[in-house]
Amino acid sequence: MRRAATFDNPYRLSPHVTPRAYRLHLEPDIEAARFTGRVEIDLELTEATSAITLNALDLDIQPGSLRVGPEVLTSAPVSRDADYETVTFDFSRSVPAGPVSLSVEFAGVLNDQLHGFYRSSYVDAHGVTRTIATTQFESTDARRAFPCFDDPAQKATFEITLVVPGDMGAFSNSAEVASRELADGRREVRFAPTMVMSTYLVAFVVGPFEATAERLVLGVPTRVVHPVGKGHLSGFALELLEHALVFFSEYFDRPYPGDKIDLVAVPDFAAGAMENLGCVTFREEYLLIDPAVATDAEMRQVALVVNHEVAHMWFGDLVTMEWWEGIWLNEAFATFMEAICSDHFRPDWRRWVNFTRERDAAFAVDAQHTTRPVEYRVVSPNECRGMFDVLTYEKGCSVLRMLEQYLGAETFRDGIRLYLRRHAYDNAITAELWSALETASGEPVGAIMDTWILQGGFPLLSLEATSLSQAPFSFRAPRGSSNIGASWKVPVLVRALGADDVERVLLEDEPVTLSLEAPVVVNAGGSGFYRTAYDSAQLAGLAERLQDLDESERAVLVSDTWASILLGRLGLGDLLTLARGLGGFDEPTPWSVVLRGLAMVDRLGDDASREVLARVVRELLAPLHARLGWEPREKESAEAATLRASVLQYLGTLGRDPDVAAEAARRFDANELEGNLADAIVTITMHQSRPGDADTCRSRRLNAPTPQEEMRYLFAPAASREPSVVLDAFEAAFSEVRTQDAPYVIMALMGNLRAGPEVWRRLSARWDEALERFPESSHHRMVSSVSTFFTDADLAGSVRDFLESHPVPTSQLSVAQHLDILDVNLAWAERTSPSLAAVLNGFLGA
Repeated sequence: MRRAATFDNPYRLSPHVTPRAYRLHLEPDIEAARFTGRVEIDLELTEATSAITLNALDLDIQPGSLRVGPEVLTSAPVSRDADYETVTFDFSRSVPAGPVSLSVEFAGVLNDQLHGFYRSSYVDAHGVTRTIATTQFESTDARRAFPCFDDPAQKATFEITLVVPGDMGAFSNSAEVASRELADGRREVRFAPTMVMSTYLVAFVVGPFEATAERLVLGVPTRVVHPVGKGHLSGFALELLEHALVFFSEYFDRPYPGDKIDLVAVPDFAAGAMENLGCVTFREEYLLIDPAVATDAEMRQVALVVNHEVAHMWFGDLVTMEWWEGIWLNEAFATFMEAICSDHFRPDWRRWVNFTRERDAAFAVDAQHTTRPVEYRVVSPNECRGMFDVLTYEKGCSVLRMLEQYLGAETFRDGIRLYLRRHAYDNAITAELWSALETASGEPVGAIMDTWILQGGFPLLSLEATSLSQAPFSFRAPRGSSNIGASWKVPVLVRALGADDVERVLLEDEPVTLSLEAPVVVNAGGSGFYRTAYDSAQLAGLAERLQDLDESERAVLVSDTWASILLGRLGLGDLLTLARGLGGFDEPTPWSVVLRGLAMVDRLGDDASREVLARVVRELLAPLHARLGWEPREKESAEAATLRASVLQYLGTLGRDPDVAAEAARRFDANELEGNLADAIVTITMHQSRPGDADTCRSRRLNAPTPQEEMRYLFAPAASREPSVVLDAFEAAFSEVRTQDAPYVIMALMGNLRAGPEVWRRLSARWDEALERFPESSHHRMVSSVSTFFTDADLAGSVRDFLESHPVPTSQLSVAQHLDILDVNLAWAERTSPSLAAVLNGFLGA
């Protein structure tokens, strides 16, 4: 195994003690919320030692036994280091280099924090509460379940045995090879040894679960494991799994590396899903779904998450980052592959077009001076946990897509295949990915990509006449130091508008002269991770010929226009003018940018200006509504269905269209919410703040037949204009809402126009309680909606003071980025408010 220089990190264990194989025996007592276990670890000592140190946390650990040839040594009582989360077994005399085997007995608590080995529950169809035990180990929580070398570079095999109640199912990473009943009524289940893999990928799930009938896909047994009674919601996931295994086996040119794969729906799960080899765990709403009643957006979300996790079986599990600073290698690539696989599964979903929205989220953070490089040195476990953010996933995916389109899809794929051949069953660093892509392409991939991965920020490309140049993009001057870089090697694709031929340009420090006939499309195909500013003549030429842009290019043009408005280069009127030209396109992605901008405008004004805004919304959207109507058209695109829902939602809320509001309320009352309009109908109805609707939503949530419907009604109060409804939902987040969901509910409630500030005040009063109660990975997400407090500078200042003096241990950098986005919005509001009425009335009079 590779031993990199980062082993001088004090949080990493000695490179001279290497695990080869674990034999792990666990006995969970679910009712008592405890477990006992023993682990035998085959080790290779590369130098003599008298002590062996492992990672362990929250475990009661007995002295260890070390087999050295025929001799067995017993350690002194273990010594602990709480700071570094380790235990040391001291054997009092030197043990020579060579193979040894360490045996340890331990006990622990099944916690309720959704990490390590934890307990969860659900209520079945008969109203009976069922309890389960499950795991979540990424990034450094395997040490909470068993003493181990909890480091991604310390790969080994795992042979797991679980002793469980006789009426419960047991699942782990590999195939079950033996099961026997014990005298006390429990069952001992033994699983085959896994391939060599990292500890964070180990998983075991115990509880009242059922599994679908086994299906063989390319010889691999596949199943969906689910809580009792939910098998009817598993069919779509099985379809996705079959497609993904076939697709990725061909794309990567190598078979799935495990001996089986189960997709497991877990009632309480802090993350969206987790790529444990062969035992992939999911939130229920990201796996179990009824296509007959689900929206296209919900179907897409399930597909993306399943495809993301299956991609990890190769990129993450088979080849693993050497240490956590390389987590982007896992997550960005899985995000990239989820899009490619989903595009292959359902081309009509237009995945790369609607990825523009996720890329915009990365742009918003990466334009702040508090951004960070995609890859930077990570030392402690808390720093590891802080890596799982929009820069790792969405920015990382964006720059990979930019590179793929620049090199060519087949060349890029050949480089990935080479990378996997070189590093299968091992660890790798970023430079080794670039090396493989350089071999495949002959291009200086490392030199290009280091400018995107090893520094924060992105460039603004400016086209003046024929001269293309770059400068760092930022919304404002830094408060102090800046993490935004100075210059990038930018792989640019350009074309003349109306021409199909695309030219490649590598833009560096010096401007490049383009020889194409104006107007020119910079960022042809829309895959570049940069903003573009055209001179007035070029922009006018593009705006007049929107039909000659492809869908991604139109989405990017609207997105870049909004960024220029936030920057102060353009005004709101420019966005409204551009929006007029979108009316003939059934494209929800560019419209989402326009509608997001109008929602921000809604926060700026008083009742009079909101009435003018409502007229603007109706003028923009009424023609779309006239064309799309309420009911699906024969053979319409998935995008038309999605756009219809957005048009109706904004007409019925910001647009104050009485007919749309009345029809939505009628459908809500009749519970006619199947299909793509479900979310829009609930939002429009809750926006009307009728008495009793909040109670109806709660009742429907508690009796929801699908996870997606449960989520729809859980978040419904955030749309209400009645503050008491919003604040009641906030209180429920601390009592009856699952801890996995509560932080996101609070985030949505805080974004409420009328009650959001009071939600903030109540959250800040219960800050310590919230941090203790909710999973730490979601702490910063609770407060992301503070960016909507841009109409009250005093409130914004007090929010900043509080959050800077009450830091979030694992994600304070993300909190700082939310605050910087708030500052950008404050500056926009200050510029826009004085002329808002004139701009809106001018648009109506144009």
